[in-house]
Amino acid sequence: MRRLLLAATAVTAAVLTLGACGTTEPAADKKADAKPAAKISLTDAGGKKVELDGPAKKVVGTEWDVVEHLVSLGVDPVGVADVKGYTAWDKAAPLKGSPKDIGTRGEPSMDTVAALAPDLVVATTDLPPAAVKQLEKIAPVLTLKAADAKDPIGRMTKSLDMIAQATGTTEKGDKLKKDFEAKLATGKQELEKAGHKGTKFAFADGYAQGNQVSVRPFTSGSLIGAVNDRLGLTNPWKVKGDPAYGLGATDVEGLTKLDKDTVFGYVSNDSDKSSTVFTGVLADNAVWKSLPFVTANKVHRLPDGVWMFGGTASMEMYVDSVVTALKK
Repeated sequence: MRRLLLAATAVTAAVLTLGACGTTEPAADKKADAKPAAKISLTDAGGKKVELDGPAKKVVGTEWDVVEHLVSLGVDPVGVADVKGYTAWDKAAPLKGSPKDIGTRGEPSMDTVAALAPDLVVATTDLPPAAVKQLEKIAPVLTLKAADAKDPIGRMTKSLDMIAQATGTTEKGDKLKKDFEAKLATGKQELEKAGHKGTKFAFADGYAQGNQVSVRPFTSGSLIGAVNDRLGLTNPWKVKGDPAYGLGATDVEGLTKLDKDTVFGYVSNDSDKSSTVFTGVLADNAVWKSLPFVTANKVHRLPDGVWMFGGTASMEMYVDSVVTALKK
């Protein structure tokens, strides 16, 4: 009798076990029926096809404008080139968390990138082709055009669009572009009301090697220059900019060629002492002190953290900075 009871108990337990297993089958079937993420196909700046199994989540950025786009789109990059430099120069789109520093913008560490196992690496045409080929052995690489003096703003928004497509954030990308256009329109209106329609505004940055100062004018072919044009300001630089970034080259004597009614603006950074030439090396320079915009106190150092080659966030911060400076 005892053996019969044990046998009956064993049979009952087996039935219950089979019944319990059966309750998980619908969930397993439901999971199997889940639709896979739609594949994404992109063509980068070099005409190369970039295929992704779905929106990239673990993304590495080798250039600061790329990183700014990612952060603005709500995608926190897992790897960033020169984290310290980005943090100092680009405050419009602060990094969240602790992305891995992958090395310099021109020479990323392949071992560091590989260890991150990214879904996607976003680079620009400024990165040497040899480095891009090495990165392609690690993950898909989307290479974007670094700059275009023929259409600086269009190039910036196209890069934003490409990254948004790659990361499944096109709706957010469209909003960023819309907000940027609204910022330009509002900034232009404010400057016109303040009597600055057509004001000659010369933007530049400068660097010093010892006592030798180089001034870099931002012509209308630069991203900053294009934004100034959209704000209704006049670009008074007479030097020619390069075909990519729209940047010229001159020295302190070259500044004497600017019109007398020019207003001068620049961005510097105290963390990079070589960039503080206008309040440093040139402070006691006779030519600099004699310039009309210097004697008339029309020199404006815009707030630190406006990355002159950034995305919509930096350019919106720049618009606010220029409006505030000229309305003083």
